[in-house]
Amino acid sequence: MAVDQPEVATVVEREVRIAARPETVFEFFTDPDKMVLWKGREADLDPKPGGIYRVEMGDQIVARGEYVEIDRPSRVVFTWGWEGQESSGPHGVPPGSSRVEITLEPDGEGTVVRLRHLDLPEEARQIHGEGWDLYLGRLVIAATGGDPGIDPAGVQQADKEEQ
Repeated sequence: MAVDQPEVATVVEREVRIAARPETVFEFFTDPDKMVLWKGREADLDPKPGGIYRVEMGDQIVARGEYVEIDRPSRVVFTWGWEGQESSGPHGVPPGSSRVEITLEPDGEGTVVRLRHLDLPEEARQIHGEGWDLYLGRLVIAATGGDPGIDPAGVQQADKEEQ
C-alpha cells in the first residue's frame, strides 16, 4: 500500500532573516550585478514572466530556467535546472524542470526570506538543500553590503581541474 508523503517531505524549504529592507533584498534575485555578489560569476537575468534566469557558477556549472512570477518587492518565482545535467543523480535536474519560490516579508527594518524549491527528484533534494544553505548565507552577507568572497562553486571546479 502506497503512503502519501506530505508536501513538506518533497520540498526543500529554507528561511533566513536579512538586516535589509525587502526592496533591497529583491534586487539580489533580479539584478545580474547583484546576483553575482552572492551566487555565480556571471548572470543573464530578464526578470519578467517568461524571461531568462541563467547563472553561471563555473565553466560547466550553469543554473538555467525562466522567471514565472515577479511581484516586486515581495515574491519571485522561477524555474530551475542545470545545463548539461539531464541524467539522473543528485545533479540530474534538467533546466526548467523544478521551481523556486522566493517570498520576502518585512520584519521591522529587515526581511524574512522564505525559499521553497519544488519538483526536485528525491535524489537531488539533499544536495540542493545544502546548496541553498550555502547561498542564502552568502545572500545575508551581500544584501547588507558585506563581501561573502568568491563563489565556492567556481573555486571547487578550478581545484578539480588543477588535479
